[in-house]
Amino acid sequence: MSDNEAEETFGEEEDNAEEAGGEEGDEEVLGEEEEKLGEEEEVEEEEKVPDLALTEEHIAECLSLLCKTGDGLAHAYVRLDVHDRQLTDINILKSFIHLRYLDLSKNNLKDISCLSALTHLLTLKADYNLLTTVKLEEMPFLQVASFNDNKMKTLEGCSHPMLEHLSVNNNLISKVDTLEPAKLARLHTLELRGNKLTTTDGFCLPNLKNLFLAQNVITVIEGLDRMSSLTTLHMRGNQVKTLDGFTDGLQMLQYINLRENSVMEVKTEVPKLQCLPLLRAMVLSENPCTEEDDYRIEVLIALRKLERLDKEEYQEEERTEAEAIAEQRKEEEANAENKEDTQQEED
Repeated sequence: MSDNEAEETFGEEEDNAEEAGGEEGDEEVLGEEEEKLGEEEEVEEEEKVPDLALTEEHIAECLSLLCKTGDGLAHAYVRLDVHDRQLTDINILKSFIHLRYLDLSKNNLKDISCLSALTHLLTLKADYNLLTTVKLEEMPFLQVASFNDNKMKTLEGCSHPMLEHLSVNNNLISKVDTLEPAKLARLHTLELRGNKLTTTDGFCLPNLKNLFLAQNVITVIEGLDRMSSLTTLHMRGNQVKTLDGFTDGLQMLQYINLRENSVMEVKTEVPKLQCLPLLRAMVLSENPCTEEDDYRIEVLIALRKLERLDKEEYQEEERTEAEAIAEQRKEEEANAENKEDTQQEED
């Protein structure tokens, strides 16, 4: 269903609700009660999760990769994979200070604060757990961290000086104001797909190169000028209507994906991207503006250096046509201005 069809359907449903009067009101109340019951059942299910602590026996089975310790005086196993074991307690890991690679995915963990003791950790995967926050102290060597499919509402505890790739997809994050830019100087890729962000503001990360924000509820593009190294911006499946917010501060931006948004007009919106000198590829498919006549040519007229639109490369004949139309419009504007000046002189 297109955005327009969705809006029309929603409008019809509102009209029908007004006509139905009290009956619809009763159904709405019942719907709210069912939703509350569903939430209560979900909480009960979480409460029923049996306690299961990680043991030395489990660890012995799952350790691998024998390496020298940090001081070079001994050897220790540095990789532990305990994913999908229904664990609720991993406090025993405080003693395994030599671990560098840790996979805790698909468990029932609500607290991983004990991992702050693992100061040699390089990679941490904790996807598909019950985390609402990570509450980790600064990890001096952590480079890759993944907390996808949890229940996190904040990014507090995700700032680490060596972190390069942070993935927090499919959580409940509505703001990014707890990130600490001074501690994230090496972060080049940030993934926040499927959260509850309404704006792009708050990402004050001057060295970030790749930002993935698909499937949020973003309506406003703003604050991006503080990410001067950004090369990729992926925002598929949001609610963006205008392309305001792109500035010449984004000198490195090469790729923008705005598929499944609500951009209405090519001629008024696409020229706002002329401030991006390195923009070479863009996706606008499944926006209302793609239904306009000569959509592809109009985008190319505004962005002459664009190489690919909607994953289809521009051909030479399209470039020639766009150049000709642009020159014709330029002449028409000049003639119109001359005619206006002449008219003013005669008056």
